[in-house]
Amino acid sequence: MLWVQRGKGEKLQSFECGLDSIGSARLPFSVKYFLAAILFVLFDIEIIFFYPWAVNFRELGYGGLLKMIIFITPFMLGYYYVIKKGALKWG
Repeated sequence: MLWVQRGKGEKLQSFECGLDSIGSARLPFSVKYFLAAILFVLFDIEIIFFYPWAVNFRELGYGGLLKMIIFITPFMLGYYYVIKKGALKWG
């Protein structure tokens, strides 16, 4: 069965909270917003792992310090790469 749309004009327009629609809803977002969000989540999760280490810093000794340096190194290399590429520059 063929579907026929009945209605023209206002019935075919989208409805958003009682406000008139202006422009297209398919505007592209800049990739920099998504990159900033991903970096925030990455470094936020890294901070979660710092807390137990900081609380037990004296008990862990130099072995704990070495393990934390090994843990931090890939993140710092990634952060250096992001800065070198200019991904955090908004201008």
